[in-house]
Amino acid sequence: MAGVLTVRDVLYLYSAARTAYDRFFDIGCNPEQARNAAALLLWLDQCNVSAIHHLPGLSPTAVSMVAAEANSVLECLRQPAPVVPAIPLISALCQDGDVDPRFFAFHQDLVVRGVADILDGVGALIFDEHLKVMLRRYETGLVGNPPELAAPYSCRPVAVPEDCRSMFITFSRGAPMEREEIFDYFRQKWGDCVVRVLMEKTTGGTPPMYGRIIFRSEAFVQLVLNGERLVKITIRHRQIWLRKYVPRPAATQGSGSE
Repeated sequence: MAGVLTVRDVLYLYSAARTAYDRFFDIGCNPEQARNAAALLLWLDQCNVSAIHHLPGLSPTAVSMVAAEANSVLECLRQPAPVVPAIPLISALCQDGDVDPRFFAFHQDLVVRGVADILDGVGALIFDEHLKVMLRRYETGLVGNPPELAAPYSCRPVAVPEDCRSMFITFSRGAPMEREEIFDYFRQKWGDCVVRVLMEKTTGGTPPMYGRIIFRSEAFVQLVLNGERLVKITIRHRQIWLRKYVPRPAATQGSGSE
């Protein structure tokens, strides 16, 4: 049917984002950091901030600086108080010559939702290694057009199980937290991103020591961690540690409650 985008079309349309990812990975970013940084630059490009198109012509040193600046933006997105990131090179690369870094600190919800939408949507194709290899093998489309590339593109994100969009949280001893505090922290910063928060079942008034956050999409987990195994967040002067949730065998489950 005329006008329907294929997977091949999408990969070509967002080739600049794939190039950015490859360059970030080549200078030492781990895959998740490279993916998040490229998604951030793609979102900026969609907002007419076109730094991403300069990546192919930059030296490895300059690419490393762009990656560091992008990660400073991603870091500020999870901070409890607005922290203005320093992004002089990204700002200099933009056609308009200026990007106000205060925007990222004070509009975290807008930035996070925009980057998350990319990671959940076109990012599933852009950063797929199998599709990259397939596209190179059949680049022209004149000789062979495998079903993976010829398939129509659906902009609807693929639903993933709750376990894939969950984070395990632990509290400092003697500094427990109410589930509503955790829920409100992310809701106030990032908008409607959390489905629910589960806490350890305890008896005799013993405060919980751990819990679980279930986000609306896997992208939020990726943006909280940004390539790290464990991150620390301070909520009302109390610290919580977050890592990706790994479900236990069914026989030993039962750690959380609604």
